[in-house]
Amino acid sequence: MMLPDVDSLRCFVEAARLLNFRAAAKSVGLTPAALGQRIRKLEDQLEVSLFQRTTRKVVLTEAGLALLPRAHATLRAAEECVGAARGQLGPIERDLTIGTRHELGLSWIIPMLPELRAAFPGVTFHLYVGSGPDLDLRVRSTEIDCAVSSRRITDPALDFYKLHSEDYVFVGRPDLLAENPLNTPEDAKNHNLVDTSQEIALFSYWRDAPGGTDSLQFKKLIAMGTIAIIRYMILDGQGVGVLPAYLVSKDLAEGRLVRIMPTVEARHDWFRLVFRRDDPRRILFRALAEEMVRLPLS
Repeated sequence: MMLPDVDSLRCFVEAARLLNFRAAAKSVGLTPAALGQRIRKLEDQLEVSLFQRTTRKVVLTEAGLALLPRAHATLRAAEECVGAARGQLGPIERDLTIGTRHELGLSWIIPMLPELRAAFPGVTFHLYVGSGPDLDLRVRSTEIDCAVSSRRITDPALDFYKLHSEDYVFVGRPDLLAENPLNTPEDAKNHNLVDTSQEIALFSYWRDAPGGTDSLQFKKLIAMGTIAIIRYMILDGQGVGVLPAYLVSKDLAEGRLVRIMPTVEARHDWFRLVFRRDDPRRILFRALAEEMVRLPLS
């Protein structure tokens, strides 16, 4: 079904207001003949007569009376479209769900929410907490809008903006290391390694760095799933491990943890704001990423 165009509706509204085609034509800047053509086109599209015209007067038909309030509403909506596109109607009200890891959400994203709300006054922010693979899957399926993740993005359906560099440190509790030093690869047999999984995803940042080595044979690998629990296990003296530097900076400064083999600088990664490549809100995500970059990791 072909929809009526805005100009034809404007001509109809003026003709209905003035009930005089010559005066209506002058009001919209057309000749009477051109206005008559617009009205006839509209009547042909709707398959109804909108006016009864005689040599003496013009009156609205029942169809014209029914159309008139809707035509007014359509013209107002068209004007609002222009205002919205020009940013004259204020911020757009929308909801945005950001996925995050538990510990990153607590330490960084939740504290930044006041700044995000101020920067994006029309947006209501929601958080979803999950693991890296889960976050990627939910962004891909549009269950959440975007996610902050340090996982490498290989899915062609996803895109990202870089946020902050994520640095890593190999750490342990000082009294544990005083009793059983970990200065050489041979010393590893006296320690448990705590990591996210059997694939030692975190330890690989240290192992694969210049000066790192895969010759450390630990007594036992303990898989704890999330870095918040890994940090707890290391602080509890149940093992050593590699953790994000931002997460343990206070522990290191206050002496609860110390770096192991500090001459090896672990490889770093990036926190990324991940979203669907085909999402039409790319401009919003870019602005969100720029605001997040402005706020330091904590």
